[in-house]
Amino acid sequence: MDELSQKKVPFFFMIDFLVQKVEVFEESALDKNGLLIDFKSYTNANEPLIESREIHLKAFPESREIYRRGFDKVQREIRLGNSYLTNYTCKTEIEINLSLKEIFYLSKAKYKILYKDQFVCFSPETFVEIIDNEVFTHPMKGTIDASKENAIEVLKSDIKEKAEHYTVVDLLRNDLSMVADEVQVNEFQRIDFIKTKQKNLYAMSSEISGKLKPEFQNKIGSLMKTLLPAGSILGAPKPKTLEIILDAESYERGFYTGVCGWFDGENLDSCVMIRFIEKENEKLYFKSGGGITHLSNFADEHQEMKNKIYVPIH
Repeated sequence: MDELSQKKVPFFFMIDFLVQKVEVFEESALDKNGLLIDFKSYTNANEPLIESREIHLKAFPESREIYRRGFDKVQREIRLGNSYLTNYTCKTEIEINLSLKEIFYLSKAKYKILYKDQFVCFSPETFVEIIDNEVFTHPMKGTIDASKENAIEVLKSDIKEKAEHYTVVDLLRNDLSMVADEVQVNEFQRIDFIKTKQKNLYAMSSEISGKLKPEFQNKIGSLMKTLLPAGSILGAPKPKTLEIILDAESYERGFYTGVCGWFDGENLDSCVMIRFIEKENEKLYFKSGGGITHLSNFADEHQEMKNKIYVPIH
């Protein structure tokens, strides 16, 4: 990735959650590898004539007992002071009357990725952007059902959601300072509306920026190696929280909560791979979760994990 970015060769990359699997594709190789991407900065997806139709999505979440087992492990570690925010996720079997390709074309999202017939991702969350050697990150943490009364005010004033958001903003501000100077928070607790067929959500984001240090300019690989795993889907402090996640979660995340991005030869746009459906042995699984803190309530967190099982088709 460093070599290609120094030569100013456009490429797309995907890095899994544990930063063990890295796939890099020059533009000419995207189609050959069965990869469709649709970013605001680049797309190789020509809209086929797929008729929108009534969506039937059925989820089969794991039992409350199984969820509680992992949740309690996370809470125990938080009480011991080993983590103050842990992003705990689950894998839920789903049934939907659409193929992965149809989900890709019909869904509305800031970032969309279809990898062969293996997974589709429709992510609302930017990881880092680089524009003229200025680097931006947009941590997204905190969601609420938009139909709730005074939902925005409730989300912004919720003690647990606020603590979670402050933690992630602080973590990513620190992360960004490893690769950039003059790091600052430009926008704090912005509220985005996410429209879906099942239910509409509000999500809370902030924007942090800095001037890329000379040693990271045109070195996309070195930049990613320094910043990953992404703080918003891991927690803090990062090394110990990663240990807790690997112990608490009963499956391997793979590319879910990893990052992918498009480098156009000058600038970079990348996203965190959340809102993720994967095919395994002809069954489909939706991977979702949320941040756990000492203020977390079991029922609320279990519900949030289920709320995030949606497709943004409307």
